[in-house]
Amino acid sequence: MKRHSSSSLSPRSIVFIGLVALAIAMGIGRFAFTPMMPLMVRDGSLDAVTGTEWATANYVGYLLGAISASWFARSPRLGLQVGLVGVAATTLAMAWGNAALPWVGMALRGSAGVFSAWVLVCASSWCLPELARRHATSLGGWIYTGVGLGIAATGVLTWLGGAQAASVLWVELGLLATVGAVQVMRRVRGQPAVAPVAGVAGAPRSAAPAVAGGNLGVVLCYSAFGFGYIIPATFLPTMARQLVSDPLVFGLTWPIFGMAAVLSVAFAAHRLHGWPRRKVWAIAQGVMAVGTLLPLLQPALWVLAASAVLVGGTFMVTT
Repeated sequence: MKRHSSSSLSPRSIVFIGLVALAIAMGIGRFAFTPMMPLMVRDGSLDAVTGTEWATANYVGYLLGAISASWFARSPRLGLQVGLVGVAATTLAMAWGNAALPWVGMALRGSAGVFSAWVLVCASSWCLPELARRHATSLGGWIYTGVGLGIAATGVLTWLGGAQAASVLWVELGLLATVGAVQVMRRVRGQPAVAPVAGVAGAPRSAAPAVAGGNLGVVLCYSAFGFGYIIPATFLPTMARQLVSDPLVFGLTWPIFGMAAVLSVAFAAHRLHGWPRRKVWAIAQGVMAVGTLLPLLQPALWVLAASAVLVGGTFMVTT
């Protein structure tokens, strides 16, 4: 198998690595449970209470993963590989998750949260400095379209395959994660364990001095953002299923969410790079708030679709 030397990797190849890694980590490891939950409830392998507990376990795991990702500060490439393997393994194992063994599903979803956070942090830590070394930092934003692409791909798979048993879909998602992980690992094999290099023109700089004294406000605003997107990002397909039982209808909300995320990141990278970041953040968070509130006003499919567009189209821009 051909190995790619560090110098042979083009900026586009690095973007591809980051994009696929984030598609697996976030689209499958982080958010696959969203379109799968109503299908598991339909099959009788899960109830709403247990599903909420599993979703919470994933959020807690994601937090722990973000905190512990510092273990890979000197070798983000290793963290990237470990995380991808972990996401694929825990996704495949979800085929055996059901309400009869609630702690198994909770452990798997919690572990998937840890692994997905490792991939997000380590993919950024490896790809962005590599782009900076090639004076291609302007391409960095395109890596994050992978989140929306992963959500959209997962949504399409569960939408078109919704007639299958949920356990079969978990296996298919696990195999998809495995294929993506192999593609990434094949390309990063033999690469240096890159850490950010000082003195590289265009390399990302720490923003800590700029926000010193305002960290608490930033943390509070970002926490509010988390509360804003996490409810629709967890329950939109489940809410849609309460209105119509056909998976070809209720399952469409998640691909819409993912495509909105893809297009918004591409638009922001191309059109909003010159805007003040806090202004973009404020506008995006305001739009997200509207999208989060919409389902409370009227229980209708078009309202849920609008919520998917508004929240899906802003949560990655805010991130």
